[in-house]
Amino acid sequence: MMAATDQVAGDPILDAALAAVMDVGLRRTTLADVARRAGVSRMTVYRQYPDLDSIVGALLTRELTALLAQVESELAPLPTARERLVQAAVRTVHRMDDHPLYRRVLDLDPELLLPLIVDRFGSTQRAAMELIADQVREGRHDGSIRAVDPDQAATAILLTAQSFVFSARLVDEAALHELGHMLEAYLS
Repeated sequence: MMAATDQVAGDPILDAALAAVMDVGLRRTTLADVARRAGVSRMTVYRQYPDLDSIVGALLTRELTALLAQVESELAPLPTARERLVQAAVRTVHRMDDHPLYRRVLDLDPELLLPLIVDRFGSTQRAAMELIADQVREGRHDGSIRAVDPDQAATAILLTAQSFVFSARLVDEAALHELGHMLEAYLS
């Protein structure tokens, strides 16, 4: 398993936030701790991010977009957008279960994710939906995906995939295989 810091680095504030969350969990991470770990003042942090929630959102988005980019690169040789989209969803769900940051949040602070399941989409989910919608458009263009509204399809696919992510302890290879079948049937 690759450490989260091996996957994406670059912003010292986000790197510090990652270290804090990995050490103490999301709920116990403070802006002061992030600033201290980054070696900057709290005011420097505030110049870049208005609050801790913004830092956490940016961190989660950074980690997910890096994972999605890696999966997208691996699947580029597949011939149709539908095949790439289905396999990307299955691989991403599988890798989210092994991702150190997401695993840590699910293990220590799962209740903090509840608003992202029942109340609103977070920045990470919106970024994923944009990518999915683009893939649906590409699939409609290459004829591998049925006529469907890309934004509505992206919402349906994200909600389906995230239910597997949030239920990671219950998901095995057979369930991931079924996720692939479900998405194939939906998109065909």
